[in-house]
Amino acid sequence: MIKPIVHDIAPIVHTLHPITLVGGGQATPEDLHTSLNFAPLCVAADGGAALALRAGVELAAVIGDFDSIPADILAQVPRARQHHIAEQDSTDFEKALLRIDAPLILGVGFCGARVDHQLAAFHTLVKFAHQPCVLLAEDELIFLAPPDMTLPSIRGDTISLFPMATVSGRSTGLEWPIDGLEFKPGHQSGTSNRANGTVRIEMDGPGMLMIVPRRLIQPVVEHLSRQAHGRWPVRE
Repeated sequence: MIKPIVHDIAPIVHTLHPITLVGGGQATPEDLHTSLNFAPLCVAADGGAALALRAGVELAAVIGDFDSIPADILAQVPRARQHHIAEQDSTDFEKALLRIDAPLILGVGFCGARVDHQLAAFHTLVKFAHQPCVLLAEDELIFLAPPDMTLPSIRGDTISLFPMATVSGRSTGLEWPIDGLEFKPGHQSGTSNRANGTVRIEMDGPGMLMIVPRRLIQPVVEHLSRQAHGRWPVRE
């Protein structure tokens, strides 16, 4: 069961532009700088600070329970930017998402390395469906499908849809359309679909992960950053 989201936590970081959030998973300085091209302000979730400092990136804040950040790394961050959250009912990714107020979050270092951490990150995308967030993997982008999205994909691009809840929708431009299908974990998924060109996806509710080529990062960021395209409501 997904626990209710706490709504009365004041943000630590507020920005009107996309923000980069770096975690302690598998990622390179090049991955981080790719994200910073679109979201220059950088926040670390706990041990993600190590990658940021190694890449020469200034951190606006470090948020977490500090159980995975070495003392010598933490010492390089000004104390006023250290935000220790002691509770153990949430992951560091969740702790950070709860305390960032931004139109879009780009997550680096939340894929690869430990599978359980990666699965927890996917779960968090669904739990915080109201907060657009894109995870950068080695070759792919992972994000929760918004109510309506058009991608400038090209023929042959892999467009995977993976349900984290029961959900349905419609598509144009996919080799195997999703119209009339009920997606549900353990029953129907939509991985390894292919684009015939530009793809449009419409979803009836939150719960569908989209996995698309990483080279589509610019149109994905531009689309998800705009409030006008519709957002999922905050889950009570």
